[in-house]
Amino acid sequence: MFNQVKCLVALILSTMIGMSAFAQTNPAANYPNKPIRIIVPFPAGGTSDVLARLLGQKMGEAWGQTVIVENKPGASGNLGADIVAKATPDGYTLLLMDVGTLAISQSLYPNLTFNVDKDFAPITMVAYSPHLLVASNKMPFNSAPELISYAKKNPGKLNFASAAGSGSANHLAGVVFAKQAGIDWAYIPYKGGAQAITDLGAGQVDVTFNGMTGTYPHVKSGTIKLLAVSSAKRNSVIPNTPTVAETIPGFLTGSWQGILAPAGTPTPIVNKLNAEILRAMKLPEVREALKTAGADPYPMTPQEFDKWLNAEVLAWGKVIKDNNIKLD
Repeated sequence: MFNQVKCLVALILSTMIGMSAFAQTNPAANYPNKPIRIIVPFPAGGTSDVLARLLGQKMGEAWGQTVIVENKPGASGNLGADIVAKATPDGYTLLLMDVGTLAISQSLYPNLTFNVDKDFAPITMVAYSPHLLVASNKMPFNSAPELISYAKKNPGKLNFASAAGSGSANHLAGVVFAKQAGIDWAYIPYKGGAQAITDLGAGQVDVTFNGMTGTYPHVKSGTIKLLAVSSAKRNSVIPNTPTVAETIPGFLTGSWQGILAPAGTPTPIVNKLNAEILRAMKLPEVREALKTAGADPYPMTPQEFDKWLNAEVLAWGKVIKDNNIKLD
């Protein structure tokens, strides 16, 4: 009997040691075992915020853990991105933002406190939603050609809301549009798209480009008017709305949302996050929510997302250099 007890104790100890060793070699084994933070570096109500809360809810339900969305606006998204870049790389602090804006920062800010290539572990792209070219209802134009005609007849009169601040993807969309259309307008910086759209509805600013997810509900409510969509082809949600490219050939911009972790996050945890987010993106209610918001799911492996992000850094760097864009 004593020998049987010894054997049982030895078996239990051996199992515990094996489980401990497995947990050490596979850090994703017990992940997550505490709340996860998703940092959104823009105010509540914008595209990134909407998607973070949608996916965070599904992740929390699947894992039985609280997923907290924290809005940390400032410096065109760089403030929140910096928080994540410097966070402990354990998978419990994530970043969800317009990765076009993140890619732009590398070329626009000479004293950036983080390196886009080195300080993040890409997890996956989430969705693409085109920018909507929208205007205040007080404006006399109702299409992109009418906007251009009005701006040429009234030089310097229009102002453009830079929905996520100077140097954001929204701002650069306005810069490229104005340059290719041969017009000029003043840029009014905002910390996020939600406040820019609110002021547009109140007639305090005249026109902007902003992500469809955060903007289209305001178009449907009639508080602002829709002029054009920035996708390569007409959007299925708004098939009667022309693309900007029908007026300015080749014009293409949009809001690319992605999720990243701090560099050094263990690969098994990155892969586990990738698998769970991609699973959530396949849920009918999530796909329907994305479609309703005018966004297309854009799932990627971490490797594909890393390659895409590096390409975006180079592409936006060229736009900034070619247009001699500098922060005031």
